[in-house]
Amino acid sequence: MKQLINQALKTALLIIKLVIPFYLLADILIYLGILQKISFIFEPITSIMGLSPEVSLSIAAGVLFNLYAAIAFAAPLGLTPYEWTILGLFLGIAHALPVENTIMKKLSMPHWYSTLLRIGVGIIAVIILRTLPIHIEGKTLQKEMTLPHYDSFWDMITTSLYNASVLAIKIIILITIIIFIMHFIRTKLFKNKNLSASFSIITGIILGITYGAGVLIAEKDKLTKKELLYVGTFLMIAHSLIEDPLLFVLFGANFWVLVGIRLVLAVIFSYLVVKFYKL
Repeated sequence: MKQLINQALKTALLIIKLVIPFYLLADILIYLGILQKISFIFEPITSIMGLSPEVSLSIAAGVLFNLYAAIAFAAPLGLTPYEWTILGLFLGIAHALPVENTIMKKLSMPHWYSTLLRIGVGIIAVIILRTLPIHIEGKTLQKEMTLPHYDSFWDMITTSLYNASVLAIKIIILITIIIFIMHFIRTKLFKNKNLSASFSIITGIILGITYGAGVLIAEKDKLTKKELLYVGTFLMIAHSLIEDPLLFVLFGANFWVLVGIRLVLAVIFSYLVVKFYKL
């Protein structure tokens, strides 16, 4: 039990170190208007995706920070359901790269691999969608979503710190519960058989990279490097397949397209990575 508690505490400390600083950084850059000035970097991607350059700001916010910031920038643009599906498909795979790639680094996956994989597969997913004979209909739902407004820099810092702390606490509680549940299943029901890989995939598919990787981080010593690479690759492509797609469904995106293409690509690329692992 003592070892189990130590694992939970180490994972909790890691979550605090990763979530709170990047959450604060995101709010500071948005408050200072710096984010708007770097969105041009992503305009080549919007061209490949068949979207207008104005969407680059949304992509920049999503890739660097989170889906909520991305949607806040995209909502006023009057995108069609098809365009929302394209945006949701790409950002569903490639979002919050600084934070989530740092988490994957703890699983021995370098930043360059995580970045190239997620952006590359995201673009491939969009290309596949644009070539498929799928007609996406539906009226765009109007949902007001704007960036937070603060009266002062200090107000922004205190509010951001509070929100980041609440988020970190929620993640820590959930991951701790998962760690204890895994321990019970492994020791009582399956007599210490290794369930880390499959359990982390299920957790990641439902809850996201942070949760799925959190399970892996706590149990990484029980997995081989090949298993970590397979699960990590799968999770980076297919994670949070309920909450994230539904954010875009609010604006008319096709839920089954968002989930189906990501699952298929996750299986394909994970298989290829394992097949050519020695190379």
